Amino acid sequence: MTDSPISNALATRDSGPSALIAQHRNDIELVMPSHMQKRVGAWIRTTQGLLRRNEKLLEAAQNDPGQFMAVLMDAANLGLVPGTEQYYLVPRWNKKKRCTEVTGVRGYQGEIELMYRAGAVSSVIVEVVYATDRFEYRPGRDERPLHEIDWDVVDRGELRLAYAYAVMKDGATSKVVVLNRGHIAKAMAKSESASGKYPHLSPWSTDTEAMWLKTAAHRLTKWVPTSAEYIREQLRARADVAAEQTPAPVALPQPITVDVEDEVVEGEFVDEDEVA
Repeated sequence: MTDSPISNALATRDSGPSALIAQHRNDIELVMPSHMQKRVGAWIRTTQGLLRRNEKLLEAAQNDPGQFMAVLMDAANLGLVPGTEQYYLVPRWNKKKRCTEVTGVRGYQGEIELMYRAGAVSSVIVEVVYATDRFEYRPGRDERPLHEIDWDVVDRGELRLAYAYAVMKDGATSKVVVLNRGHIAKAMAKSESASGKYPHLSPWSTDTEAMWLKTAAHRLTKWVPTSAEYIREQLRARADVAAEQTPAPVALPQPITVDVEDEVVEGEFVDEDEVA
C-alpha cells in the first residue's frame, strides 16, 4: 500500500523543519533572554504551527534549513515570537539559489517590545493618520502631536502619515517621529520581501497598516534605548559608580624591625640603690 500525498506531506513536516526546530531547542533556549526561557516550549510550538498552516513558508524552510534556523535564532535572541506582529516569517526569492528561503521581518510590536524591555520608557505611542483625521504637530512648539479621529466615519480614507514617540520614565517626551507616504515608500522599496518574487506574501501587502506602524517605531529606536544597548549602558554606569564609591586602599606603615643586639641606646645609668 502506497502512502497518500497528504500522509507524505505530514511526514515531511514531522521530519523536516519542524523536527529541526525541536532538535535545536537547547540552542534556541540558550540565546533567549532569561524571561523567555521558561516559555521556549510554547515558542517552538507556535513556530511549528505556523509551518503547518503556511505551505509556502514550509517550502521555503525546506529549501534552505540553515537560513531558516538562522532567522529563528535571530528572533530567539531578540526574545520575539516568530509568525506574529512581533516578528514576521516571510518566504523570499533568492536569485542566486533560484528558490525561496525564509527571511525575518521585525514587526512594530517587536520594536515596541524592545523599547519597553529596556526599562527607560513608561509608554510608547505609535499611530497612523488617515485622510479624514485631524493631525497637528509643530516641532519646537508642540511637545506631542495632536491627533483627532472622527470615530463615526466608516471610511477614514487613505493612509496619510505614521508617527511615534515615547514618554520616558521621568515624564519627558522623546523625539517625535513623523513619516509621510514618501518616507514609507522609500522604506518599502528597501524591503526585499516587498520587492521580491512573492510580494503578495510580504507583510507590506498582507498587513500594510502594521508596516507603516513598524517603520515609524523603527525610526523611533534611534532616539529611545532598546534592551541590549540600554542594559549595557546601565551596567557600565553602575560599575563606574561602584568604582567611585569604593575607597582607595590605605597604605599602612610598614613595621620597623629592630635588631636588639646591634642597637646602641645612649642614656644615663641609674643605680637602683641610690634611687631607693
